[in-house]
Amino acid sequence: MPVPEAFVKVIKSEFPDDRLTFQKRVATFHPESAGEASDLFKLAVKHNQKLFITGFGNNIDPRGEPFQSMVSIRTDRLNKIEEVNEQDLFITVGAGYPLREINLRLKRHKLVLVPSMLPYVGSVGGAIAVGLSGELHEARVPMKKYLLKATVVTPTGEIITPGSICFKSVSGFDIVKVFHNSWGLLGLIVSASLRLMPETGAADFEELHQLGIDRTGLLAALDASDVSDDAVYARKIREKFDPEGVLPIV
Repeated sequence: MPVPEAFVKVIKSEFPDDRLTFQKRVATFHPESAGEASDLFKLAVKHNQKLFITGFGNNIDPRGEPFQSMVSIRTDRLNKIEEVNEQDLFITVGAGYPLREINLRLKRHKLVLVPSMLPYVGSVGGAIAVGLSGELHEARVPMKKYLLKATVVTPTGEIITPGSICFKSVSGFDIVKVFHNSWGLLGLIVSASLRLMPETGAADFEELHQLGIDRTGLLAALDASDVSDDAVYARKIREKFDPEGVLPIV
């Protein structure tokens, strides 16, 4: 399958030259803002071009012939810490920031992000997308427990901010949680706001260990032969976010 030469020319005409590279023969776009990602998705819809979200490429790695007609999106340049709020105990960070490095930056604030204690090698956005989870005393500790809000670019190019920096209990479905274990099939996570705790509580998580990456999740639910309520609901969510099929299952 050939490199999408026509769409590569479109990218080069619309964006600075350094936004496009080739990784393992796969055309790869490196957005530096939600606006750039939004513009790419809109162009993809217009030109009927398939895209593939990879994060760092550690756990979602496009390689081989099936990806050579697609354009991959990497988040390595969405790598800034936007805010550390010591009063309300949250951090807002670019999706391309390395998860394991967050606690190093939080030392000066005497705060801790629990998922950053895990040995996961990858980005914040990637950890959300693959459904990173730990286990403590036989209790599951998923990253979505700490996910408060996100900035996401949908496959149609819309920029949305599901979730809320709010600790009051509310009824209803928290839509930001659908991006946990979504494997990049619902849109590009640009940044995330995550719940922190004082470093004095870190000792309670000394025995926290990482669980294996669940490579099914939304992927398995999209199997049309699965008629369970959860699978049917997952397919409806997928169709709602990506009606044009810009982000195919590979």
